[in-house]
Formats: sequence, structure tokens, C-alpha cells
Amino acid sequence: MNSKRRVAFVVNGTPGSPMGSRAQAFARELEGALDISLLYRQPRKVRAIGEMVAALRSSRPEVVYVFDLAYSGVVASALHALGTRCPRVVDTGDAIFALARSVGGRGPAGLLATAALEQFGLRTATAVVVRGTFHQKLLAEQGIASTVIQDGVHVDAFRPRPAVELRRSLGLEGVLTVGILGSSIWSERLGVCVGWELVELIRTMKGRPVKGVLIGDGTGIPVLRERCRTYGIENQMVFIDRVPYESLPEYLGLMDVTLSTQSNDVVGQVRTTGKLPLYMAAGRYILATDVGEASLVLPGAMRVPYQGVVDRAYPARLAERVEGLLARPEQLQTAEALVGVARERFDYPVLAARVLQVLERVPRVR
Repeated sequence: MNSKRRVAFVVNGTPGSPMGSRAQAFARELEGALDISLLYRQPRKVRAIGEMVAALRSSRPEVVYVFDLAYSGVVASALHALGTRCPRVVDTGDAIFALARSVGGRGPAGLLATAALEQFGLRTATAVVVRGTFHQKLLAEQGIASTVIQDGVHVDAFRPRPAVELRRSLGLEGVLTVGILGSSIWSERLGVCVGWELVELIRTMKGRPVKGVLIGDGTGIPVLRERCRTYGIENQMVFIDRVPYESLPEYLGLMDVTLSTQSNDVVGQVRTTGKLPLYMAAGRYILATDVGEASLVLPGAMRVPYQGVVDRAYPARLAERVEGLLARPEQLQTAEALVGVARERFDYPVLAARVLQVLERVPRVR
């Protein structure tokens, strides 16, 4: 007879999404201790709720662990709990109301619904997991207890490796490369997207032996490409479409310096971001905004001041740091120490052990 505790991982995303990867990593690490079923959200959100509820009733979990504060997973787990009293854990990496208000695109009714979802999800959960230290402090001020389990990485899979041939094929030999990884979604309200600071940095360093590398896709890419044409820096920027997760270690090897940029407000302060652990595990030199989890784990030389939501002066500060690295390239070698920090703080075996501790504290319901 199987004595393992039955746990349902409800993922607000597809198997290939960031939350899907997080759930799968935890499931692999905990398969010896728990009986885990993985449930993913289908594209049609309303229909997904019914499908999730049916799957939960069928699998009869003793605990539901919801990845991300999103409508489908939160509502489905709550409906399941109505008849079963099944406890649920909510795992969130964003202050979703603050994020929705900052990005824009939602009317008053949409913002009200987001605020209600956030408060309902957090206050009715048996346990709350957050992915940033400052998020824990923010919720504590609201009377909500939480456990910090940051975004993670398989450190051994991302060990530093050369990308000599790949650099040659992309024309990145003999230059300092500065890169960024992520989905680039254009925000009309803010007038920025992931990679805006990289393009502005390269504009500032036009003609210098520096090239930018952006890996990802999204609505912001055409905007950034057009800016490169306008600035006359097309030959100093390389755009690479989204690459499979298993290929990321080699592609991160293209980057001598990586950028991790968060706004200096609640939205940015509560985050770890999934990219920071990847950069650290890959032994990349990082220039990050002195915000959120980066301010706690990176040395001072890698932290750059940032003001407000969109800091237009930030690229100039980045340029100063990059010029310093051009003058003293041996500083790049200090990034090797980040691998050890990633193993201590962000390696999935370490984080999964904390997940197990959270689940063990959840009371059993008869």
C-alpha cells in the first residue's frame, strides 16, 4: 500500500512554461517522498477550471500546491476544497495587483478583480510560498505569513561551458558581449520591454568593441530591431529567437556580461526572477539593478543603482560599468564564484527540500 502523501501540483501554465519547469523540477526531486500528480492549465481558462476540478476529484490529493496566483488554478483548487476541505499551498513570485497596475492594459474592473484574486488566494491558502525575500516582508506587514523558496536552477546542468563555435558563427569574436534572456513584451503605458536597456547601452557605446545579444521573442522584438536601425547599431546587436531550455547553457556562454533589470518599486522588489539563478549557475558576470533578491546575493561591483519604474539614465550607468570591464577584463573571472552561491541558494535539490518542509507542516485532513 502506498503510504506517500498524495499531492497535486496545479500549474497555471503549460508544461513548457516557467511554472511548468519549476513544478517538474520539484516533482523529480520529491518523487521518493511524495505521490505527485501534475495538472497543467489548458489554453481556454474557463474550461480549464472545470477540467482541473475534475482531475482533482479523480486524483483525490491530500494537499494541492498551486503554482502562481492565476485565476484558473486558484479558483479550481478553491472549488475542490469546498467539498473536500483539502488544504492548499499557493506559490507566487509576483505582487500581481501592483504588476497589473504598473503594466497597464486593464480597466478599473480588471484591476479590482486582480486585487480580489490576490487577496483571496493568499488569505485562504493553508500556506503561502513566495519567491523573493522582500515579498515575504511585504506580506508580513499585511499579516500574512509565508516561506521564501526562490526561483531555481539545476546548477550542474548550467555549469559554465565555452561557446567558441557559436560565437564565431554569430560574429561575436574579439568583442565583449553583453546579453539578456527573456520574453520581450512591449508595454505601451511604460514605453519599454525586456531588452530596452541593452539597446540603449549599445547605442551609448556605439563603435566600441562591445556587442549586445538578446535571446527571446515577443512583441517588443520588432520595436527593438527598429530602434537599432534608427540608431545605426544593427551591426552591434544580435537577436536570437527563443531557444530550448536544454540549449540555454551553451547560449549563455555567448554572453560575457548578463543584464538583470528590475524596476525599483513593489513589482521589482518582490522578485528573484528566474533568469538570475540561470546567469549565476552559468558563471556569467552580472550587472543587475540593486533591487530585490539581486541586492542580497550579488557583490557590490555587480549591482547598479536604479530609480523608479523606468530609469532612462540607467543605460548610461551600465555603460560606465561596461567600460570598466573593457579596461580590466580580468574582473569577469570573479563571476566564477557565483556558481557556488547558486548551488547554495537556488539549486533545485535545496529548494525542493524547503517545499517538502512546507508540505509537512500542512495539517492532514480526515
